[in-house]
Order: sequence, then C-alpha cells, then structure tokens
Amino acid sequence: MVQDMSLQKQQEWDPQTQRLTGFVDLGAGILDADEAPLASEAIILMAVGISSPWTAPLGYFFVNSTTGHLIAQLLRQTINKLNNIGITVLAVTSGATAHGAETARALGIRIDPESIQCTFQHPPGSGHSITYFFDICHVLQLIRNALQCFQKIEWLSDTVQWQHVVELAALREQRVLEPCSRKSGGPGSKESYHLKINLATLLFSEGVADALEHLQKLGLASFQNCSGTVKFVRLMSHLCDVFHGRGPYGRGLKEPLLAGNYTKITHLFNEAKSFFVTLTDSMGRYVIKSKRKLGFLSFLLNAESLKWLYTNYVCPEGTPSHHLLTYAFSLDPLELFLRALQQACGSNGSPTCSVFQAAYQKLLASCSLVPGSPHSGGSGNTSSLDISLSRRRDLTLGSVCAQYNPACGRTLATEYPYCAGLLLHGSALSNALTDLSLHAQSITCTAGFIAEQLAFDLQCETCLASLFDSDESRLRCGSVLYVKKLGGVSLPSASVYHITSISEQVLNQYGKVGDDNKNTKLWHLFLEQKVFQELLGESPLFPTLTNHLLDGELGVNNHYTILVKEITRCYLNIRTSHAKHLNLKYHCGRHRLKRLKGKHLSPLPLGNCQSSQTHTGS
Repeated sequence: MVQDMSLQKQQEWDPQTQRLTGFVDLGAGILDADEAPLASEAIILMAVGISSPWTAPLGYFFVNSTTGHLIAQLLRQTINKLNNIGITVLAVTSGATAHGAETARALGIRIDPESIQCTFQHPPGSGHSITYFFDICHVLQLIRNALQCFQKIEWLSDTVQWQHVVELAALREQRVLEPCSRKSGGPGSKESYHLKINLATLLFSEGVADALEHLQKLGLASFQNCSGTVKFVRLMSHLCDVFHGRGPYGRGLKEPLLAGNYTKITHLFNEAKSFFVTLTDSMGRYVIKSKRKLGFLSFLLNAESLKWLYTNYVCPEGTPSHHLLTYAFSLDPLELFLRALQQACGSNGSPTCSVFQAAYQKLLASCSLVPGSPHSGGSGNTSSLDISLSRRRDLTLGSVCAQYNPACGRTLATEYPYCAGLLLHGSALSNALTDLSLHAQSITCTAGFIAEQLAFDLQCETCLASLFDSDESRLRCGSVLYVKKLGGVSLPSASVYHITSISEQVLNQYGKVGDDNKNTKLWHLFLEQKVFQELLGESPLFPTLTNHLLDGELGVNNHYTILVKEITRCYLNIRTSHAKHLNLKYHCGRHRLKRLKGKHLSPLPLGNCQSSQTHTGS
C-alpha cells in the first residue's frame, strides 16, 4: 500500500553526515547540488499480510511533485525488492484520489464499468498478476460527496434522497408522548423516554437504514417515501461489511473470504453493479458517467479484484484453501503508522526532511512483525477498529449534523453535577446524609453525567448506545435511541451505574490517606486497580457488547475494557480532582432534597446535573 505525506520544503545542514539535506531522494542517493529541487512530499510504502495481520513499513521516497506515473514506477521498484527476498505481492492499495486513479492507469488497470481490468502484470510481460484496490474509506467519501451534490439519485422506480440523511442527523431530541415503561410507575412517574439520535452512527450502515424505516413507521413527515434511501444505504452497508473483515471470528459479511461465503458475496457484488450502472441524476444522466463517478467505479474495481483473488488464491484448483482478511486492502494500517509518525515528528504542521527521517527511524526501531504485538507496524496500542472509526468520523451522522446545523452541535459540559457533592467526605451534606436511596440516586446522577461526557467523544455507535438506560422493548431502531431520563438527566445503563458504584466503594475504603497523596497519579492508578479487582469475577458488564468484541482484534485493549477504564477514571476524577471546588460551592441547606414517588430520589434542582452536550434541548 502507498500513501503520500506533505513535507516542509527546507534546506538543512546535517552535522553528522556533514551534508545538506532536504532534497529529492528516489533511492539512488540524495541530490546535493545548487540546482537540486527541494522535497515537498514523502511517498511511504507498507506491506501487509492478507492471511495474518502483520504489517511492515518498507520505506519512503522524497519527491517534489507527485504524479501517478512516478508512484507506479516506485511501486514496481518496491515489488521487485520484495520479490527478491521471497515475498509474493498479490495486491496494491492506494487512495481513491486523482493520483490514485492515475497510478492505477499507469500500471495497466482499466476502470470502465463495461470492461474492468483489475490486474496488472509484474514484471511486465510475465505470468504473475497483481490486483489493485482503492481505499474503502476514500471510496465512501466520494460516494457521500456524489449523493450530497446530486441531492437525488434515481434508480428504476426508487429515489435516493440525501435530505433523508440530513433530517435524520438533525432530528431534535424529544420526549416520547406515549406512556412510558410499565416499570416506571405509571403516568405520575417522573421518568420518561426521550428519542435521540446516535450521532456516532456511520452514514452507510444498518443503523441508519433501520432508523429511517423506524421513523417512517412512526409517521414522521420528513421520512415518508424513504424506501429508496433505505435500500441504497443498506446495500452500501453490506458492501462495507465485506471489506471490513479483520479476523477469523467475524460474523456475517465480515467473515474472512472463504469458499463457504463466496457465493453470497458474489450475488451482492452483482446486485451492486446492476444498481450502480443504472443510477441517474434528476436530469436522467447516468451517474457512472458523470464527474462524480470515481467512487462507484472504485467499488466495482474492488469487487472484481476480490473475486480475482478468490479464484486465483483462496480456492485455486489443486491447492489448499486459504482465507483473506479484506481489511488488509484498506489504507487503515498505513494511516495508523502515519499518525504515529506525525506524532513522533512533534508538530502539527508538515515536518522537514530531517525531522521526518529521525521520526521514521525512531518508529522503525520499535516495529515488530509479530501479528497483534503492541508495536506491530509502529501503531502502539491503537487497534485497527479504532483507526477505522477515526478515519470515518466525517462519514457519521454527527458530521452531517455539524455541517448543516452547527448551532445545534453538541457542546461539552464544563461543570460537574452538584449531586456529586453529596458523596464528598467531610461536606455538610455528606455528614447529614442518612438516606441510602438518596446516596444511590446521587451516584446515578453522576453516572448519567459521565455517560453524557463519554458519549461526546465516542466514535463507536455500539459503545455509545451501551452507556444509557434505554427502552429494550424497541428493537431494530438503528441510530434512534430511546434514552430514559429522570428530571432532565439521562439515566446510565446498569453497567455504567455498577462501575461507578464500585468506584465509590473503593474510594470510601481506600480514600482515607494523607491529602498530599490524593492527587498523585500513583494514587489514581492504585484506585483504578482496586476497582478492577472488585469487578473481576462478577457478572459480565455491557451485555450488548458481547458480539461487538469480535469486530476488532481479540486482545486486552478492546472496547469493553476501554469503556470500563474510562468510566472509572472519569468518576474518580470527579470525586477527587473537583472535590475541593464542590465542597466550597455547595453548603448544607442550599439545596432542597425532595422524595419522589417510586424507586428514585432526586435532589432538586437538577440543573447542573444535566449535561449540556446533547445536540438539542428536551
């Protein structure tokens, strides 16, 4: 796989080599002359295993003008070096950009819906063929741009409308008018369910398709006649799943490409092709022949390349069956390395050649070829699932909401809930506290606040939905969440409440140490360790995440453990770092405590306990 990175054009003196640096370097030595051009870009190459998840940075070239023909030559040079050490290259991946398309054509790839040529020969004229893929994230961005520019796309008798997505992303949070859960105590209860949109949901996902169908069934005017949009989103979601296979335990279309699921995937690709080639804009012109065609053509090319690999590698006649991890055909592994490289460069802007080289060598020294190792490909502890979600952040409902209605974007709450002051040791309210149900309610309020805080930055729609107490009777609502609220406060899920409750118990048990030690990092780590020890051996948390764990690598740092750690840290931070401010701000008698009917008690008022991050008001 290949990707470019911008550099700062600057000539520098290297005291170690006693030479000037910053010039173009194509592997034949640095051009060191008065008329030598300065480098403006680095072209980085990486090799990735397609049957086991290893990654290896291969090297870089310094250039002053990137062209597709230059990249094609550098790719062939790199493939030669890999062949010389016994590594067989089966595919090449680049971005779905102008340079990427030019590179593909320079290698001999033909991107024509009527006659797609998905392989090129290397060496030229030999019998060895190599397939070509476009990065799936770039492809989705192009298709999103096409739908947004056309606004409406016609397909036979159906219409795909971008406005349906916009309306979904901008849907205001609102209280459900129907009677709330039977468990909540009837019409007089202060509990209610609020409909809100999970803004972490990807545009082309089952979550969006299910949400559109659900809102259509509810009778909302903005979502009537959205069946064409639902069909398009669901098709794109299925195509995305095929190219997101990360491990041998994937489910459905995310399974590794094997003989058992090839027929199903082939039918999906045929359906997508018949769909794409007949799409027209509002004027009746074919989208596949318009200036917004590259995204659709890239998907068709990727489909042909995957089928070719299956035929010639997975199940060729007379050879044992292999499996393909389709995630390897994205640029995510290389993008993960580039982000680590940018961080090692120590600046937000473009690095100079000397800074780039020093950072690259530092990362390369820590790289390991062992699959799943902490430093595989220089990625550190970041998982492939997290880098994939991060790269797709502008392909979520949240990005659409921010683009069309920035005033309704979520804003992070800066004040902690005053009810956390009820739990502080030595405060007047804490000393006067005798009602255990009120104590539990204050933990619930703080846990709900934590859920809102974590939801602000979470990029995973499944994890975000697991934070809140929602209506489990409503199935297949997709990105539409029915969150239970009490007095305007979002109630946390049972798992979030349990973690905060255990954290409070640990803090009560081990918090009686000298004030000088309470704000040290070591003390916080000690408390976190005690919380984890208390949670070990108990019933599993977050039951909705059980299948979600198979979406990423099977390791300690998965979304399950990350959620537990973040909830614990956030709660301990509220209870320790801000305890002094809360003690000074809230005094006994300043707030009135009122018992409510039912199982909950609520300190009033609840203004500061409610997070202000939701994208709309209640």
